[in-house]
Amino acid sequence: MAMKKNRIVVLVVCFTLLFLGTYAQQTTDGLYKKTLKEVLDEIQEKYHVKIKYTTEMVKDKWVNYAEWRFRPNVDTTLSNVLTPLDLKVNKEGSGRYKLKEYEYYRWAVNDGWKELDRIASQYHDKESWEQRKVLLKQQLYKALKLSPLPVKPASKPIITPQRVFDGYTVQNIAIEILPGLYINGSLYRPLKIKGKIPAILSPDGHWEHQRYRADCQIRCATLARMGAMAYSYDLFAWGESLLQFKEEDHRRSLAQTIQALGAVRILDYLLSLKETDPARVGISGGSGGGSHTVLMTALDDRIKLSAPVVSVSSYFYGGCPCESGMPIHQCGGGTDNVELAAMAAPRPQLLISDGQDWTANMPEHDFPYLKKIYGYYNTENMVENVHLPAEGHDFGPSKRYALYQFIAKNFHLNINSIEDGNGKIDESKVTIEKEPAMYVFGDKGEKLPAGAIKGFDQLQKVFSAATKQ
Repeated sequence: MAMKKNRIVVLVVCFTLLFLGTYAQQTTDGLYKKTLKEVLDEIQEKYHVKIKYTTEMVKDKWVNYAEWRFRPNVDTTLSNVLTPLDLKVNKEGSGRYKLKEYEYYRWAVNDGWKELDRIASQYHDKESWEQRKVLLKQQLYKALKLSPLPVKPASKPIITPQRVFDGYTVQNIAIEILPGLYINGSLYRPLKIKGKIPAILSPDGHWEHQRYRADCQIRCATLARMGAMAYSYDLFAWGESLLQFKEEDHRRSLAQTIQALGAVRILDYLLSLKETDPARVGISGGSGGGSHTVLMTALDDRIKLSAPVVSVSSYFYGGCPCESGMPIHQCGGGTDNVELAAMAAPRPQLLISDGQDWTANMPEHDFPYLKKIYGYYNTENMVENVHLPAEGHDFGPSKRYALYQFIAKNFHLNINSIEDGNGKIDESKVTIEKEPAMYVFGDKGEKLPAGAIKGFDQLQKVFSAATKQ
């Protein structure tokens, strides 16, 4: 009797499962929906690959029409599954992938090259290129919401006492660029100044310790020892700017606009100095500072020389909103950082690239394009590429040495002044200062002016009023 009952229970369970399975199966009513985790697990099993991801990345994410997205090869399948979710994978090796958020600013190399070719097809000589430049420049200012530029505050820069070192001096300076908004930096000058001298804007990149880093101090001090002024300054919501804003404010789109406006005001200040030679004004930054270097050279004709370092690429648009947060790359029906770099022509330009980031392919496609644009002016020799295939993403000694030589050559400075007895560049005479020495507003921000903006919401109101947007 007991055995008969058990058989009945088993039959009931089987029929119940069959019934539920019939009505739980995937249909269009349920959009053939599966969790992203389920789909990724199926992909790993079917294609014999490994996909790294965190629980948080796949949490609460669903794939509609999941089974319909599978294709014979894993790469197409992953694209079909992840693109609607604004996700992607990076291939880390044979059969190994890592899940990442979709990066609008990063393209496949060949896709970037094709896009640059499309862009370049719109002009073929100096005249057609000049027309393109005019269009781009106008639209860049509008994209940044800087057309027209806001009125410049009448306040004078806040300047700390001068510090004297071996062959150069340093002063920290805060410039008010909107009511209550300051951009801070340090101005390095030759100890002895005779006549007019060059001025070099030195924007910081996204490296640790901001403009207080040793390599940043070394670069600016060495330029001063060569006979040029070098103005090192903070990115927005970075460095001393954090007295007014939070770190996360740096990743807001308006950061790109504020940084551009800040550079315009720094140029205004430097060109107001009696010792500045307006014919020898340059700019050089690395990484995010390199993107800023390219943009400012495209925007402002007062810049006569540019040197973006480990930055420029046709397939990378800058991974921070301070580089691509505003729609500058939609200007002119679509542009990229290489075309923006071309807007420097025929002014001298040095592009330093390396083998371990998005500049790794610079000599193959992007640099020949730039040479072609400079060729419209018969100035192919005015654009140079120093490619360091064994190096990585930094502003290390070999990159700085190339910069010194380029500036010395084009701004007629004596490179021997920074060389040792063996003819090698010597940076050892630079004093590395501790971070607080480079502050404008005191060790704890106690000297920040009373009317200074505090917080991003207040900045938006001030910016809106200043630009009447």
